Amino acid sequence: MSEGERQPASGRWKTYAAVTAAVTGAAALGSWAVAPDTRWYRSLSKPPWQPPARLFGVVWTPLYASVACAGGRALLAARPQERGALVVSLGANLAVNTAWNWMFFRMRSTKAGLVGTVLLDVSNAELIARAAKADRTAALALVPYAAWCGFATLLNADLARRNRR
Repeated sequence: MSEGERQPASGRWKTYAAVTAAVTGAAALGSWAVAPDTRWYRSLSKPPWQPPARLFGVVWTPLYASVACAGGRALLAARPQERGALVVSLGANLAVNTAWNWMFFRMRSTKAGLVGTVLLDVSNAELIARAAKADRTAALALVPYAAWCGFATLLNADLARRNRR
């Protein structure tokens, strides 16, 4: 029986609610910076394989939901001595995720965005490793998020290469 299964339902609910609030806050703060209709963004040379802008919201919504579910599950399953590090790992991941939008769109920098996506990839690997120690299912639920972020890194790298100005 995992640690989370021994907690009363109210404790599990509070954990999931807190993680969901953190993920939702990060998503909202990050989306506030996104500005695909600016002259700067429209002027960028984009690769033909870039998905249409409307697809990003469609993809990110279930990815954020999976991060919230996986984060809550991993925290509930983590041993007490590992829980704090997992909270820091998840929080850092959400901060870097949010920061990318500001680095790319608000700074109007494909290079800063590339730094942000690489940092997010590193953070994803670390988060998945920590989650796996607590709960393999939670770690596996984070893989699509990490894969999409890896795709975003490739896209951002191509944007930086195409727009060296």
